[in-house]
Amino acid sequence: MAGPLEQFEVEPIVPIQVGTLDLSFTNASLWMVISVVLITGMLTVCMRGRALVPTRMQSLAEMFYEVIANMIRDSVGNDGRKYFPFVFSLFMFILFGNLLGMIPGSFTYTSHIIVTFGLAAVVFIGVTVIGLVRHKARFFTLFFPHGAPVWTAIILVPIELISYLSRPISLSVRLFANMTVGHLMLKVIAGFVAAMGVFGILPIAGLVAVTALEFLIAAIQAYVFAILTCIYLHDALHLH
Repeated sequence: MAGPLEQFEVEPIVPIQVGTLDLSFTNASLWMVISVVLITGMLTVCMRGRALVPTRMQSLAEMFYEVIANMIRDSVGNDGRKYFPFVFSLFMFILFGNLLGMIPGSFTYTSHIIVTFGLAAVVFIGVTVIGLVRHKARFFTLFFPHGAPVWTAIILVPIELISYLSRPISLSVRLFANMTVGHLMLKVIAGFVAAMGVFGILPIAGLVAVTALEFLIAAIQAYVFAILTCIYLHDALHLH
């Protein structure tokens, strides 16, 4: 039986080597493409009719739309409406990556820190650029809470700066850790079921419970990533 960590191995499908640079198309790349194709296909099919009285499929697409639209309106305000396409795309990409990873034999690309950190880095760089363009030098007041005594700057500025710079790390590790641990638990419990044979009823019950929990976590983690992105956008647009 394969070990619990083998499910996270990145394997090349189409080897591409350019000098010392490995640009191979891997199983991780494949499932990212599948995710994008499924998201695009689902939204296209769901919204093809654009009926005044929505069908079930159209209602599903509108539900995703309303969740992110409400999130942006409540967390960012009207200024955040222009960033809806980015937040929506981010949410759907993570959600489908998490859910597709629940299919036996698939690959969970959100369980790799390089993927989650890449997404978090895009968010971090994007909101920083937005803040600098909008506020210019005033953006740096974000690192010194309004109303605080000036003499506390020597303490508060380093703390706020470290907190700000740690955002991409905390954002990426949270998603990566939750998806990795969940899949490890599923694999370990499934191993107990196979090893115990006819006496594996209890592990099977545990496996079903953990699987249901993992589906819930898949949706929650996508939501958390999106809402933290909105909070960072709010800070960049409105400062303190």
